[in-house]
Amino acid sequence: MSVSGFDGVDKKAKPERSLTEVLKKHSGRNSYGRITVRHKGGGERRKYRIIDFKRDKVDVPGQVKNLQYDPNRSAFIALIEYPDGDKRYILAPVGLKAGDTVISSTTADIKPGNSLPIANIPVGTVIHNIELYPGKGGQLVRGAGTQAQLMAKEGKLAQVRLPSGEYRLVRIDCRATIGQVGNVDHGNISIGKAGRSRHMGIRPTVRGSVMNPVDHPHGGGEGKSPIGRPGPVTPWGKPALGYKTRKTKNRTNKFIVKRRTK
Repeated sequence: MSVSGFDGVDKKAKPERSLTEVLKKHSGRNSYGRITVRHKGGGERRKYRIIDFKRDKVDVPGQVKNLQYDPNRSAFIALIEYPDGDKRYILAPVGLKAGDTVISSTTADIKPGNSLPIANIPVGTVIHNIELYPGKGGQLVRGAGTQAQLMAKEGKLAQVRLPSGEYRLVRIDCRATIGQVGNVDHGNISIGKAGRSRHMGIRPTVRGSVMNPVDHPHGGGEGKSPIGRPGPVTPWGKPALGYKTRKTKNRTNKFIVKRRTK
């Protein structure tokens, strides 16, 4: 088992009460009470930390009070306090530490934690928390250790290389934050034991081949049996390997310059 190093994180800091909400558990169930996401349930109680993905407090510098652990995401978060007493959480990029100053502005310096419209960011800069629609808030590149790179700008669109290898066009009036998302070693963590998965709200995943035919297309047979059909499928009979579910006439296709897959 391995855990994160929590470098720079204030382990004694309590969540800011004004920025937390009760997080109700749904255990993978939808509004009809039917399980739509399997293998969810249990887990430690959490409070949701409200993150400022919009970075809409413009031209006001804020000081980083501390870095904190967030149980709802892989990245660490930073508590920012503004001169008027307003406090907000943002995703903590690599290199940000307590006492630093961050700002959201069209004229901000190109340093980790600052937020600017893509039009004002130099080509080649590493960015994260990228908007897809101006003012909606960052939707792309928010996971621990992820980073995108601004490759080119032409007219009203900019070309961005995403962590998946996809090249995508984004409007230059959308905001992005400078730097790489922190907690880079998150991908090297080994859960180590079943109980730790249960604490995270992840229930056991059972192989289809050990079920009965009534429960799974792979089930049944004496002893260890082959799949018994051309390829592996989901419990509902859809192909499990490489089956495309994305609509071919998706309206955002025109913004994808190069797919992440061949």
